[in-house]
Amino acid sequence: MKIAVSGKGGVGKTTLSATLAYLFKENGNKVLAIDADPDANLAGALGFKDLKGLTPISEMKDLVAERTGSDPGTYGTFFSINPTVDDLPDTMAKEINGLKFMTLGGVAKGGGGCICPESVLLKSLVMNLVLTRDEVVILDMEAGLEHLGRATSVGVNALIVVVEPGKRSLETAGVVKKLCADLGVKRVAAVGNKVRNQADRDFISSNLNGLELLGFIPYADSIIDADRNGEAVFERSPEAVEAVKVIYQNLVSR
Repeated sequence: MKIAVSGKGGVGKTTLSATLAYLFKENGNKVLAIDADPDANLAGALGFKDLKGLTPISEMKDLVAERTGSDPGTYGTFFSINPTVDDLPDTMAKEINGLKFMTLGGVAKGGGGCICPESVLLKSLVMNLVLTRDEVVILDMEAGLEHLGRATSVGVNALIVVVEPGKRSLETAGVVKKLCADLGVKRVAAVGNKVRNQADRDFISSNLNGLELLGFIPYADSIIDADRNGEAVFERSPEAVEAVKVIYQNLVSR
């Protein structure tokens, strides 16, 4: 499966992405976890300790120059729009707790859809990950789905929008749903996070505007402690693991 996880900042995308990666691995799958959010936090949630040793692909200037034939950060110049990227997951990925991991980074200048060497390389890499890799790929995305293009989206088995029991979060889910419709993503589903009680469940369920609901993750001190201590959620929080097991089953059963 190829799964993208999106949502408003701070809703718990990374908690879900990391725990899903762990569960897919535990069920015998090869897993490649991709941090595609410029505000990168997935490595820590997976239990990776040497965060200083991780350089996002978009910041590897020599690599960007080599693959695109242009100087990184330049605009209005000629460069390859079809760079070779198929070797990067095998040569650049780090091993973490039996999982493979890469961080993509973001593009510092330009707006959404900017045509620059960095953005072309990242989008080509995401397309390769989704359309050609034979392992489970989990993409921890930003809310704007910056790295997903129309060609890539057809290969995504599911895009999961993480929401919390709040109006702004659910409004963001509506925006993501529209973006997914524009891109042609076939399956868009929601996960409720930071749920304290039945009232929170009811609020989320009644405001999804037709989104499929995969399940809920509780508000739990163990999840907060894992984040505070830089530990893997699936090692520290049994509550999160049990909740995501239900989400996992609902995800793979269809």
